[in-house]
This record gives sequence, structure tokens and C-alpha cells, in this order.
Amino acid sequence: MLCQLPSMGDLWKIDYGGEPLAVFYPGQGASLATVTVERVLAAGIEAMVACGGAGAVVPGLALGHVIVVDAAVRDEGTSYHYIPPSREVSTPRKVVDVLQEVVQDSGLAYTVGKTWTTDGFFRETPGRIQRRRDEGCIVVEAETAALLAVGQFRDVPIGQYLFAGDDVSGEVREDRGWRTAHDVHVALFNLAARSALRLAKS
Repeated sequence: MLCQLPSMGDLWKIDYGGEPLAVFYPGQGASLATVTVERVLAAGIEAMVACGGAGAVVPGLALGHVIVVDAAVRDEGTSYHYIPPSREVSTPRKVVDVLQEVVQDSGLAYTVGKTWTTDGFFRETPGRIQRRRDEGCIVVEAETAALLAVGQFRDVPIGQYLFAGDDVSGEVREDRGWRTAHDVHVALFNLAARSALRLAKS
């Protein structure tokens, strides 16, 4: 188990249940994350599963609830440099299936759903949140659409686990201490590790 967050750009090789696993921190935001991912893919990574927290845009989504992302609204700029313009980008069906199988094996509660990827960290206004909710988004974050686009462009299976962190579904944002929910972070890391190894073999 990692005892500290890797520095951005570091690529760690660890033994995970007797199998080699690469672990890295891509940085925050779509453009920074894709720069890191491109370098990691060039190093020979065969499959990737990202994991992290996201803001809940629907009321009642409990802190720590796991989301298997099957699509992302492309409200950022980076994905448009990789794949043709569209409102959304989808996770490959095979990847979603593997992520679901792994989380089902874990016994954790989860939802398969859509995320809203945005570059505007401080522009998650009530009106925008409602519009994204109307489109079917259940969480918001800053990287997924770009990561999925890179996966499509490079023909590498890339998936995303998110967990409901802070709550932005109401008039006032509720932090809920999501950054210090260590048990949730560890659980999500383990899901991502097992899924990445399974995808690399499939």
C-alpha cells in the first residue's frame, strides 16, 4: 500500500498481489493529466484505470459512493484535440464491464453513470449544475472526458472509478471532509488496481 501520494510525473512500479503494477499521479485538470498519461503510455502501459473523488451533483449521493463512469460530458478543451467534437465521450463497453465485475466482487455499493468534466473549477454554478443534472450527470470532476479521449485516440483501454466526495447539488457546497476519507481512497485504489490488471490481460 502507498503511504504517500506520488509526486506528479513519478511512475512507481509496485508488487500488487504478486503482479507488477504501475502507479502514478497525473495531476489536476484535463490538460495536465493528459500530458502525464501520454508519457506513461509511451512507457508501455497496456491499460489504465484512474480513480479519484468528484463532486455530487445529485442530492442524496452519499460520501464515498462509487461511480463506474460510462460517459463524460465534454465541458473541457483537451478532449477536442484527440477525438472529433461531440457532446459526450463514452467508456468502451468492455472496460465498463470489467470495472463493474471488480466492484461487484468487492461488495461495495456503486452506480454506473455519467460525469461532467469541466475546466471551470469555480464556475460550477447552480444553473450549470442543474443543466448537467438534466443531461444525466451524477458527479463533476476535471479529467475524465480527456482521459477517455486519449484512450480512444491511442487505442488503449482506459476506465475511471470516481467516488462521491463533496456535495455541490444544493445552494451551498458541502465539503463533507472528502479529502480525508482515507478508507474510501484506499478502497478505490484497490478497485482501480484490480481492474487495470484484469484489463491488461483481456
